Amino acid sequence: MAATKVDKLTPTDPRVQHHTYTIPNSPHNKTYHYLLAEPSSPTKPVATALLLHGFPDLSFGWRYQVPYLLSLGLRVVVPDMVGYGRSDAPRDLAAYSYKAVVDDLVALVEHVQRGTEQEGQKIVLGGHDWGGAVVWRFALWRPEVLRCVFSVCTPFWPVSEVYVSKEELVKRLPNFGYQLQFEKTEVDEAVVGRDKIRAFLSVMYGARRDDGQAVVDTTKGVRLDLLEVNKIGESPLVSREEMDYYVDEYVKNGMRGPLSWYKTTKINYDEERTLLEEGKKTRITVPSLMVTATRDAALPPDMAAGMGKWVDNLVTRQVDASHWALWQTPAETNQYIGEFLEGTLKDQPLKASI
Repeated sequence: MAATKVDKLTPTDPRVQHHTYTIPNSPHNKTYHYLLAEPSSPTKPVATALLLHGFPDLSFGWRYQVPYLLSLGLRVVVPDMVGYGRSDAPRDLAAYSYKAVVDDLVALVEHVQRGTEQEGQKIVLGGHDWGGAVVWRFALWRPEVLRCVFSVCTPFWPVSEVYVSKEELVKRLPNFGYQLQFEKTEVDEAVVGRDKIRAFLSVMYGARRDDGQAVVDTTKGVRLDLLEVNKIGESPLVSREEMDYYVDEYVKNGMRGPLSWYKTTKINYDEERTLLEEGKKTRITVPSLMVTATRDAALPPDMAAGMGKWVDNLVTRQVDASHWALWQTPAETNQYIGEFLEGTLKDQPLKASI
């Protein structure tokens, strides 16, 4: 059950401004929509925090964390990731690779900080789900931009020296079986229009069918034949107003853009080979926080068990939640993030008491 006592953004919250930015010199000419929130403190922000969401989510997925980070004196930037909501959804899959997205985000941060006292300063980077995966790749490609990173649910996995297909990966990690469905076009083509999108998002956010039939299985995917909106209850994790907002935003691009992230396995492998070939560091060296969720079926905590071999300065914490830990346990998740930031940003005391 979503906590109600933790301050959260609403879809029309005046504490955030909506902006767009077109990435300069980008081969895909991508325009990002992003939320920008400035702390109310009269002093300058202690740092800029960039928050990255995953699937199926939006910048609004960080609604419980943005007010908290503002209370700590941070400027907060939250983009709709490429393919989602009001950001562009290119058809070229190369636009969704880790390297391409990291390059975009570096340009976005430079744009937001330009002309401020934070221009050129390192940032705090956080992510969930695919956003968490980008966090770790960002730390490999551009560590000089970062003060620290945190990921909720998504562990770091090392750069692979050999190509591992999605089919091979699922043999090792059956909980990724749903990705075999998502990397094809059947979900893109079936989940079209408001009713189907509402039904899909509802079950992904924990709603159940009235007859009790299971619609989502991480080892197999989504039963598309059971996506009947009039037979699916409401999600226990989002309000009706929040669900209406998600549906409105997903109707803009449909499911093709968001699901493009699942179709980049070979592209990411080819790009990351340069990290190995050029002898670049393939370890995470910036201070890092990993928050696992006990009941995350897609990314169970044991997937993060070996991260210490690859992440030099690692703090691990765990919350009793499903994959949607940001919403289910916001107070505890925020506390762990705050304690980590307090220890990492020692030279700039945080505004709120933690």
